[in-house]
Amino acid sequence: MLGKVFKAYDVRATYPNPLNENMAWQIGYGCGTFLLKDAAAAGETTPMMKNVVVGHDMRLSSPSLRDALCQGLIDSGAGVLEIGLVDTPMVYFAINHLDCAGGVQVTASHNPPQYNGFKVSKRKAKPVGEATGLAEVRKAAAIADVSLKGTGTAVRESRDLWDAYRDHVLGFLDLKGRSLKVVIDASNGMAGTMVPKIFGPGGNAIEGLEIVELYFDNSKGEFVHEPNPLVASNLVDLQAKVVAEKADFGICFDGDADRLIVVDEKGKIVGCDLLTALLARSFLARSPGSAIVYDLRSSKAVEEAVKQAGGTPVRSRVGHVFMKAAMAEYGGSFGGELSGHFYFAGNFNADSGAIAMATVLSVMAEAGKPMSELIAPLARYHQSGEQNFEVEDKDGALEELKEAFESRGAIDELDGVTVDCFDTEGWWANVRKSNTEPLLRLNLEAKDAETLARMADDLAPRLGESVAH
Repeated sequence: MLGKVFKAYDVRATYPNPLNENMAWQIGYGCGTFLLKDAAAAGETTPMMKNVVVGHDMRLSSPSLRDALCQGLIDSGAGVLEIGLVDTPMVYFAINHLDCAGGVQVTASHNPPQYNGFKVSKRKAKPVGEATGLAEVRKAAAIADVSLKGTGTAVRESRDLWDAYRDHVLGFLDLKGRSLKVVIDASNGMAGTMVPKIFGPGGNAIEGLEIVELYFDNSKGEFVHEPNPLVASNLVDLQAKVVAEKADFGICFDGDADRLIVVDEKGKIVGCDLLTALLARSFLARSPGSAIVYDLRSSKAVEEAVKQAGGTPVRSRVGHVFMKAAMAEYGGSFGGELSGHFYFAGNFNADSGAIAMATVLSVMAEAGKPMSELIAPLARYHQSGEQNFEVEDKDGALEELKEAFESRGAIDELDGVTVDCFDTEGWWANVRKSNTEPLLRLNLEAKDAETLARMADDLAPRLGESVAH
């Protein structure tokens, strides 16, 4: 049964079948075993390195899964520092702030309410995926002896870190005396807790910042719309509210508030690659020449903007494991993914929806111009968006793609196959394999609409049968 809940980057499944409290205890035992071993192997033997941070989201199944997870951690010999109902990035902060062996957030992120799961991080909030420890967690969980349940003597205690977390996030905010009005769609998720705690209201209110709240109630564990801001239909209410309120822009967070999507003052969705290019300038102003990491599906405009601002553009494989590793390897000051994850050197190279919000507010205040005006020069190329194609022989299709275009442009295999004919023919494309389905995912960009349409017609038959996203 454990094999059904362990994914490439986290643990996630429907509750209570197959994911339940018994399995959560096993996973807790596996996490504790791995995290303590990892800390010891690194020579980290401080008393705090025997502890694991645990947080949870607003799903109705989260408290009972959290309790079972915590018991498993304790029975493995790990102490538990419980930080309560929090957004996932707060767990990353807590691991570093408290200098612990790692942390676990009980969440299913953007999935529907019947799902739940666990996001695991090790020392310094480094992500634990299949290749970086999750396989070891699964093995330890599978052999956990249930007779040990309830026998642990390690301590479980609660910590309230909201004041420290707020200070950390607001270190990225500078409104420069300007006033901004922003609509926030919390998706009935953890942003409904995080945003009031960090950005107001009441005694925490920030001078010059007006927040219009949309879907902040997360007490029922239900969602008015799917808590996934990447799906355009989930942004319709936010777009309408921004226009109606004459707000400067809007933000939609996902379920655990580690991702966000921005819409401009006209209600138009801003691509996260273009937002990465916009925000990069402020980090390069403070860290001249530093690396900006972006996922390889991003517009060529990102690379060009980074170079223009004097930075070093670094293409990364898709996924937070690879983005964080690239941030560390190249000394990146900032990074962004099309999925809405944004990474910050000043946040231990980890992603944070809260810090992304603070950064967007600061850039808007600095510019003193409408969001649409700031984005327009960056939106100079034509993009297909990610398109899926069903094909059984994914590797064979990729090989044929390479053979067909190797004489026409540059080809690399950093993540899937990227064919770059941008300078010669005015287009480039990346095709990646799905980890779990017989699908190939295409992202295509061209200098003009005619080339985009022509190359879409050329590439599609090579990749299989087109399917809805």
